[in-house]
Formats: sequence, C-alpha cells, structure tokens
Amino acid sequence: LGMFSELKFLVPWGHVAAKAWGHSEGHPVLCLHGWLDNANTFDKLIPLLPRGCYYVAMDFSGHGLSSHRPAGCPYHFLDYVTDVRRVAAALQWRRFTLMGHSMGNFSLSCFISFQFCFLYPEMVDKLILLESLGFLLAPEDTETWLKSKRKVIDRLLSLEAKQQTPKARSPEAALQRLLEANSHLTAEGGAILLQRGATETPAG
Repeated sequence: LGMFSELKFLVPWGHVAAKAWGHSEGHPVLCLHGWLDNANTFDKLIPLLPRGCYYVAMDFSGHGLSSHRPAGCPYHFLDYVTDVRRVAAALQWRRFTLMGHSMGNFSLSCFISFQFCFLYPEMVDKLILLESLGFLLAPEDTETWLKSKRKVIDRLLSLEAKQQTPKARSPEAALQRLLEANSHLTAEGGAILLQRGATETPAG
C-alpha cells in the first residue's frame, strides 16, 4: 500500500483532488482529512492498514490540490458534506467505509463524517473517527434537519447532473415563460424584468 495514484473529480468550480491506495476492486474506504489539512495526512497511516481495501483520501475544496471555491463563496459544513457525496457518486460507490481524521482542536472531518452518516446511513457500512468531538444535535431537531439537508444536497447534485446549455427563446417566448412561472406578474412587469434578466445571443 505504499504506492498511490492521483485522482481528479470534476465539480462546477473546478475539481476535487484525491489520492488512492490499493486496488479499485477492494473494499472502498473514503478518508477525510482535518481542518486546514489535506490528503497527505494519511500517507503514514494507510500503509499500516489492512490490505484488500481501496483507500481514497480526498482533498476538501480549497485544500491540498483541490480547486478553491469562487472568491466570496464561504465554506460551510454542508458544502463539505456535499463534496463527499460528489466524490462517492464519481467513484460509483453505493456503500463504503468512512474514515475521518481531525488535526488539532477543530474536528472538521469527524463532524462532516457524522453528518454524512446521518444523512446517508444506507451508504456507510462502517464509521472510523480519529480525534473526534462528536456530532451535537438536539433530538427534537433531528428529523427536520435530516429531511431538509438531504433534500438540499440531492437536489443540487441532480441539477448539476442535468446541466445543459441554456435554451435560446424569442423575446415573446421568454416573456411567456416568465409569466407562466410568476402568476403575480403583469405582461408589462415581466417585460421590464426581462430587459435586465435575459441575455441576447445570436441564437435568440
């Protein structure tokens, strides 16, 4: 397990980078690094772990060799959880082991690991946490948080997968579509909004 390969997964703002050890046919293990860390944190650990597994250590967005998010975009916990879901989808992993390692006092990857398991329990067969503070959520908030956050992530990835070149419409067709989607708008109001809300291209 000393040798590794570099991986890249495309995302809307660039790519998420990762390192992989072992054979891709082995049991999948996704490794998450800690706060302001990167995938190299696993370099000394992975060779000591059981063979027969396929270890993939990803760099979170803005860390290691992964692309930074666009300037001005914050890095929220749920964004990191979404990155984990993106990588699992790119690897076509339906069920895998999740290993989180946090450096210092801020348990970034352990918190993200908890959140991912909570949102997608059917995808995780084992959870391994190194230096964990735990996942704190009041019992009465659990069901609401679970439903709303999973819906957000699934909807986002679904939209990204279906992303296509925007359709060109005539000004009349664009206005009609706007009015159908916004029943409170008058034709005059819609036309005013379209002056600034639509872009003219050679195709329409």
